[in-house]
Amino acid sequence: MSLLEVNNLKVHFPVRAGLLQRPVAWVRAVDGVSFAVEEGETMGLVGESGCGKTTLGRTILRLYEPTEGEIRFDGRNVAEMNGRFRRQAQMIFQDPYGSLNPRMTVGEIVGEALRIHKLHLKDRTERVAGLLTAVGLSPDHMRRYPHEFSGGQRQRIGIARALAVEPRFIVCDEPVSALDVSVQAQIINLLEELQEKLGLTYLFIAHDLAVVEHISDHVLVMYLGKIVEQASATELYANPLHPYTQALISAVPTIDPVTRRQRIVLSGDVPSPIHPPCGCPFHPRCPKAIQQCRQMVPTWREIRKDHWIACDLA
Repeated sequence: MSLLEVNNLKVHFPVRAGLLQRPVAWVRAVDGVSFAVEEGETMGLVGESGCGKTTLGRTILRLYEPTEGEIRFDGRNVAEMNGRFRRQAQMIFQDPYGSLNPRMTVGEIVGEALRIHKLHLKDRTERVAGLLTAVGLSPDHMRRYPHEFSGGQRQRIGIARALAVEPRFIVCDEPVSALDVSVQAQIINLLEELQEKLGLTYLFIAHDLAVVEHISDHVLVMYLGKIVEQASATELYANPLHPYTQALISAVPTIDPVTRRQRIVLSGDVPSPIHPPCGCPFHPRCPKAIQQCRQMVPTWREIRKDHWIACDLA
């Protein structure tokens, strides 16, 4: 049994207008997503901006309520777990500057979850000091404020906060996108060390496909609220089958002229999630699209062992 199971998850946000602010349309941010994450592995999630990655991650943690579908954690529906799920699943936010309260000290930020869940009542200070040490900071930093730290140090504080209640599952929402390249490597290595030491399971959301290839066991490719391809990281990067995945991977820079890929430039913009196109959602930008793609929704099928794709032309 998988640690996390997502079944036909949909998240639609209303577009309101008029004096009474009634819904006149719906933004289909996540539109029928299903996947599973095994315990101890890292599931990468990639796609362009606005495709629904962050909404999916936040909905899994119940920061957004799903419109339809089911989320199961360790075999149980998270809608029925209440506070027990909050302790087992946490999030590392994208912005290390905006995700920390500037009015709270580092000790208060990291220890807040311990106070809410009434954990480590007698040794709370020692627990916070241990968490800061685990992420490469000094216990003396407990009395300082977020503005006194660099971006990389702030992200380490965010990681310490996520680890405070000893979770089993962490959503990493682009945790390195706002950091310098050298700092990115330090944070990625830290996440891998903590996963090995604590047995953590990650959903790793990112734009940088090179980072996702390095840290992930399996990868989901998302476009316009839907999953269009899923495979192991090794298989996906060696043999991408969906035209959208091929375009994304062709943009990954490489210094080896032998393995350099021909750049695939997609035409047009991402369609509006309010009025998604009929048939395959990618067909307006797909260089291989035929009439069938404009009329029929592609079948989600296993084209190779553990390699799934939503494209009838593959």
